[in-house]
Amino acid sequence: MLVVFVLLGVPAALVGITWSAVRGNFETMYAWGMGIIRLGVRAAGIKVGVEGFENVPAGRACIFMSNHVSNLDPPVLLPAIPGMTSVFLKRELMRIPLLGTAMRMGKFVPVSRGHSRDEAQRSVAAAKEALASGLHITVFPEGTRSPDGKLLPFKKGAFFLAAETEAPMVPVVITGTAEMMPKGTLKMRPGTAIVRFLPVIEPAAFGSREALMEAVREAMMRGLAARD
Repeated sequence: MLVVFVLLGVPAALVGITWSAVRGNFETMYAWGMGIIRLGVRAAGIKVGVEGFENVPAGRACIFMSNHVSNLDPPVLLPAIPGMTSVFLKRELMRIPLLGTAMRMGKFVPVSRGHSRDEAQRSVAAAKEALASGLHITVFPEGTRSPDGKLLPFKKGAFFLAAETEAPMVPVVITGTAEMMPKGTLKMRPGTAIVRFLPVIEPAAFGSREALMEAVREAMMRGLAARD
C-alpha cells in the first residue's frame, strides 16, 4: 500500500498541485488522490464493502462522524464517501511536504491536541467555510484510535459545527480494520472492511449540542452492536 502511495502519490501531487492552482479547482486532484488510495488499499489485499448509501442525503453538504480503531480507517472510509470531503485531522499532518499542501488546497481542517478555545474556534470556522463551499466534513469524534473497539468519549468540535450550520450528520461505523491493522502496530494483513452509513441525524431536531452528541453516539453504538 505504501509503495503505491509513494510511487503514484508523489508525481500526482507534483502535477496536481500546479494544475489545481492554475485552474483554481481541486476536483481533478481530489479524484486522483481517491483513486490512488483505492489502488493502495487493493494492493494491500484489503476489500471494502459499503452499505447504507441510501442514508446519505443527496445534494447537501454533510458531516460524517465515524468510529476510529485503526490507521486503515481513513483510507478505507474517504474514497467511500460520495462527493468530496474535507477532514478534521491532526495539525502535524499539514507539515508533510506535498501532502500538506494538497490538504490545504482541499480545505482540510487542522486540529490541535490542546484545549485552546481560540484554536477550536478557528477549526470550526475553517470547517464552516468548507461546508459552505459544498464539501462534506469527515470527523473521527473520538480524536484517537480506540484500543478495544469500544467508543471513546467524543470531542465536541464537530457538534458546535453542526449546531451552527445545521448540516445533516451521517453516523458511520467501520468494522474489520482493527483485525487487519490493530492500534500500536505497523503490521498489516489482508481482509475485508465494512463501511456502513447510518440514517441521517438532523441537528435542528435537537435542543442542545449535548443531546445531538448523545444521539449520534447512540446511533454508532447500535451500528457497532449490530455488526458483532
